[in-house]
Amino acid sequence: MPAPFTGFGEKALPFFKALDFHMSREWFQENRALYDSDVLAPFSALIEAVNADAIARGLPMRGTPKSALFRIHRDVRFSKDKRPYKTHAGAVMTRSGAKNDQGLTYIHISPEGCFAAVGFYDLEPKQLAAFRQAIIAAQERFRAMSASLAAAGLTFDPQWSLKRPPREAAGIEAADLVAALKLKSIVVKRPLPDALIRSPELVGTVIGLIEDALPLLDFGWSALAVLEPERG
Repeated sequence: MPAPFTGFGEKALPFFKALDFHMSREWFQENRALYDSDVLAPFSALIEAVNADAIARGLPMRGTPKSALFRIHRDVRFSKDKRPYKTHAGAVMTRSGAKNDQGLTYIHISPEGCFAAVGFYDLEPKQLAAFRQAIIAAQERFRAMSASLAAAGLTFDPQWSLKRPPREAAGIEAADLVAALKLKSIVVKRPLPDALIRSPELVGTVIGLIEDALPLLDFGWSALAVLEPERG
């Protein structure tokens, strides 16, 4: 039986602050046990708990600690930033369990702010074109989906918006549709207060976000299905 999720450790966020200050292999190795106990083990338990709850509720979101968690080590091969470690922890769950599957749940643990997000991130050009075409072709369904999100207190994250409308927006006057067509990633998110990440209630909060964002997931998966005719 996997260990139950009881919350991230009290020293999880301070660990990342200290790591950011020291940023050395020697310091990390000296404090590896703290990372394992207060960050890695709880995050693994969280993924197990969310996965089990999603299965029980029939929600299309899967993940295991091995498939979902990102490594703390940075890939510096092609980066000017040679810092060896990330100063946050993150994990991705998808309907297949694979990180590269679109329609994801992302959990971010950082001293600069924790949050959970659901949606379609960093779409490839063909995927983005298909999503935009679905918005144009099914405007009422898109608006109904957006209204459902709004009723749950969710709006599309504007940080992924282009400064100018794309060519697909030509001839469209409705401001809500133009704003949606400008998005490169279609994502909604909720902040996770520091006190919440140290509580077992975090599982229910993540599950609640997935449930509230299901209309977005369904719309996006339907839009992208034209690119995946083999998916049953």
